[in-house]
Amino acid sequence: MDFDVIVIGSGPGGYVAAIRCAQLGKKVAIIEKYNVLGGTCLNVGCIPSKALLDSSEHFHNAKHHFADHGINIGTPKADLSTMISRKNDVVQKMNAGVEFLMKKNKITVFNGFGSFVDKNTVKIEKTEGGEETIKGTNVIIATGSKPTILPFMNFDGERIITSTEALNLKEIPKHLIVIGAGVIGAELGSVYGRLGAKVTFIEFAGSMIPTMDGTMGKELQKSLKKQIGAEFNFDTKVTNIENKGKEVIVTAENKKGEQVTFSGDYCLVSIGRRPYTDKLNLEAAGVQMDERGRVAVNEKTLETNVPGIYAIGDVIRGAMLAHKAEEEGVLVAETILGQKPHIHYNLIPGVVYTWPEVASVGATEEELKSAGKAYKSGKFSYKALGRATASGDTDGMVKVLADKATDEILGVHIIGARAADMIAEGVTAMEFRASAEDLGRISHAHPTYMEAVKEAALAATDNRSLHS
Repeated sequence: MDFDVIVIGSGPGGYVAAIRCAQLGKKVAIIEKYNVLGGTCLNVGCIPSKALLDSSEHFHNAKHHFADHGINIGTPKADLSTMISRKNDVVQKMNAGVEFLMKKNKITVFNGFGSFVDKNTVKIEKTEGGEETIKGTNVIIATGSKPTILPFMNFDGERIITSTEALNLKEIPKHLIVIGAGVIGAELGSVYGRLGAKVTFIEFAGSMIPTMDGTMGKELQKSLKKQIGAEFNFDTKVTNIENKGKEVIVTAENKKGEQVTFSGDYCLVSIGRRPYTDKLNLEAAGVQMDERGRVAVNEKTLETNVPGIYAIGDVIRGAMLAHKAEEEGVLVAETILGQKPHIHYNLIPGVVYTWPEVASVGATEEELKSAGKAYKSGKFSYKALGRATASGDTDGMVKVLADKATDEILGVHIIGARAADMIAEGVTAMEFRASAEDLGRISHAHPTYMEAVKEAALAATDNRSLHS
């Protein structure tokens, strides 16, 4: 065999799997169809969207909040082309970082489209032309996902766009219609809303970020309505989208069954993502798919029905999160080496990088109610937090859910400044099966945002929050 491990796809799951395999002494190849490494997350997902979120947040603060701090700069002007250029620079630095890691760990990189010839043989259609065939004892499928577009949405990449095109617009939309008020829609809607666009959300479900705790969705909706004047249409089913030149017409059906129309200059379709298995030729290797078009894997080792072939990340079941893919990449690498790694899928956090940020881990209140689980809930508002008052970031709250009998923490949900970083304490506590009282008795520095977690834990323990 040419290699011990072949990894198809160089996103966070793929390149981390490759690094861990190399660390464990394996000869590794990684195949990437684009000329740069990093996959969707690094090139058209997590990293570039956060760069634009940060730029737009700086602009929004300069326009609306600097004067409150005694900083008078006049009326700032948004330069979208510079923001996009800065975003591209950030991506290029990250590309170079992943390339460095491949060299450091002596991983052979192939640029081209990889597909199976048989279970141990992968053909590479090289980017620069020509083909090459390599063999591997083990193969890890890490090909990620692509935006979901339904046929009637008439995607054109010009006015009717996905997240990929939204990261490279040439102008700030006058009116951006966002189909889907989930994570991606909320984040990119925030970017252009802060820069001055009117933003209208159309969501099939009954709330924002519907997969997260209901309280978080309600609070985020209130915040975005106040911050950027966003409009929301829930329980609304889109039936047609049409590009009329410089105008996009969206036709939908509201919860009363009435036909409604929306008009804007751009329409962002963010209704989810689909596993990307196109042209992998999985049938040649005998790899089975599940009923939703994902690569089917077993629960413990993420091995497919074909021994020696594994799959990780967005291409298999579970949340489509970069950090989930990374954990799965490490798990597969260590499994190949005969180790016994594990992942607590219930303890993989989810984050929305709006401002305020939203972050959650564990069970939502809705899930606990549905399961008939007896629980306690403790909440603490950012408005009662000294650090938040000092910074002016008083929109937000922390909710801690705990078992009613044992006080074990079952879920932590945060909306507010720095929530994305704060959720790590909830993950750590739950990994060690801490009680709400355990968390409430830990000393937290004052004044910090993290005190809100302590106070919410105290509230969940026995309604004993000290500062509310």
